Amino acid sequence: MIALQNLTKTYRLRGRRKIVADNINAVFPSRVSVGLLGRNGAGKSTLLKMIAGTADPTSGEILTDGQISFPVGFAGSFHPDMTGAQNTRFVARIYGANTDALMAYVDDFAELGSHFHLPIRSYSSGMRSRLAFGVSMGLAFDTYLIDEITAVGDASFKRKSKQVFTDRMSRAGSIFVSHSIGMVREMCTAGAVLENGKLDYFDDINEAIERHSYNMRA
Repeated sequence: MIALQNLTKTYRLRGRRKIVADNINAVFPSRVSVGLLGRNGAGKSTLLKMIAGTADPTSGEILTDGQISFPVGFAGSFHPDMTGAQNTRFVARIYGANTDALMAYVDDFAELGSHFHLPIRSYSSGMRSRLAFGVSMGLAFDTYLIDEITAVGDASFKRKSKQVFTDRMSRAGSIFVSHSIGMVREMCTAGAVLENGKLDYFDDINEAIERHSYNMRA
């Protein structure tokens, strides 16, 4: 379970005040895959980062009774001067995971070859995302935060990513962001719509998609 309590996030953008979260109160249930919908620039990625703990709210708090992943596909927390292998080992130690097992899993899954042992600053954005996805899927979380991960890699890697994600979702929940409404409908059972700093939660993903579509037409 993840509870947002009086969550507010504002910042300055080109001299204007941008509101991402305006006193949001919402609960994401355990073991439920929730599609997070909203127009471009609504603040979906920022909300995920706050839930992950990699960005601070202006006020309010986020409570959870389980372990939350960092945003899958987001490699911003990796050290650029360390190799992919070194970063993987570091993350394993942080989460108390079996280091050798995670190293072997990520090396095989991410398909980085010799680049796995090169500094991350030499990686392309796609390579960084594959590494981040592999590290996230190699760890056991109660809730996975997924931000456009399906856009990473070739068709074969996308199929493999979807298979692994589906397997993880049989034992955990997720908050899922994607521009593909079809993918959201396929992967999620519930939905939440972020619009003008307000978040509306729906137990039925189709109702959430309908609300989002209405917002986009308005």
